[in-house]
Amino acid sequence: MKYSLYPETEIKNIPANAEKIHFVRPIKQEKVLELIKKRKLTEISLSASTLKRLKPTTIELIKKKGIEIKQDSHRGRAIETDFDTILKIIELKKDYLSTRKIAKQTGKPKSTVYYLLKYANRDKIKKKKQTIYLE
Repeated sequence: MKYSLYPETEIKNIPANAEKIHFVRPIKQEKVLELIKKRKLTEISLSASTLKRLKPTTIELIKKKGIEIKQDSHRGRAIETDFDTILKIIELKKDYLSTRKIAKQTGKPKSTVYYLLKYANRDKIKKKKQTIYLE
């Protein structure tokens, strides 16, 4: 799993065992230093525009620590329904239940069930306030 990091995200909210991080926006060098010191990161991914706006000294610091910088794009909003519910909805659909029956069993609106079935291959899930990228 890859954890997202916004400029306003507190480093303590990123799990200690996180190996991969995605910079959503450019991060200050002090925050990157704190992140690198407290975690054994192997990869930092970011979009082309974020990489362009990141300070060259910050990029050098990351590379010096042996962390791979990967240019990656993750578009779209993260799904806010918990992962277990998504799996349950997918399993019920495999049993050939209609969207309305699935909605009734899970307690989710039928529009949400339809959306999750259509976009179940998304790679971002929101867990509380943290966005997690599935690989």
